[in-house]
Amino acid sequence: MSIRVCLAGATGWAGSALARAIAQSDDITLVSAISRTHAQRVLGDVLLEPRLKCPIYATTQEALVHPCDVFFEYTKPTVAKANCMAALQQGAHVVIGTSGLSDDDYADIALLAEQRQRGVLAVGNFALTVVLLQKFAVIAAKYIPQWEIIDYAHDGKKDTPSGTVRELANRLSKIRPSELTVPLEQNQGIVETRGARLNGSQIHSIRLPGYNISAEITFGMPDQQLTLRHDSGSSAQPYVDGALLAIRKVNSFTGLRRGLDSVLDLT
Repeated sequence: MSIRVCLAGATGWAGSALARAIAQSDDITLVSAISRTHAQRVLGDVLLEPRLKCPIYATTQEALVHPCDVFFEYTKPTVAKANCMAALQQGAHVVIGTSGLSDDDYADIALLAEQRQRGVLAVGNFALTVVLLQKFAVIAAKYIPQWEIIDYAHDGKKDTPSGTVRELANRLSKIRPSELTVPLEQNQGIVETRGARLNGSQIHSIRLPGYNISAEITFGMPDQQLTLRHDSGSSAQPYVDGALLAIRKVNSFTGLRRGLDSVLDLT
């Protein structure tokens, strides 16, 4: 039986690539789409993909009139939480591809998911290289107590740090906080130049023209360093396969899971 999906952000950069991939799949069907810019049109007409026959709505409430098995959130952090909560209330499982949600946001979503007995899979980045970076970083943090994270993106990206780096910091916090040889309060000069402290990690966000989304974590020990880095390309293709996998796996558990690796066997 085909998995019915409502896609929020269906005409965006990543959402449109996912929609086209769904059109080619045999087991997933788009039943409704959300895009304020193209509301009241047919998605296939906007994306030039005739197999996408679902209507586009301006709001989540309108789109959820069509029953769906999975709600895929690919919009903006300012509306993502409300969209997810509305979908859970309607009985849908939820995949979150939007970055910028806080730990408090995830806690509220997790609580409702448990109450509604639905699965929520929050993925800061669907690329396989990111999944592996997070896995390797967690392993390294068990042995190396000091690290810092650099978050790169183009100058137009408003959420800081990126969802990828937020998720990485969250993972590392489960191992330990990074150690600082000089505590932040003992630094002389402008302490903000040491970056922001998030979940026990020092994070530096760079936003400049010419950059694609990248994440880098460097571990330091006396006379040695270990650097792990993910660099994205210019297309949304690396995220499509992971997003399809998330849609297929989100109904296999109850509650909130963070990271694509939580539904993969990477042991």
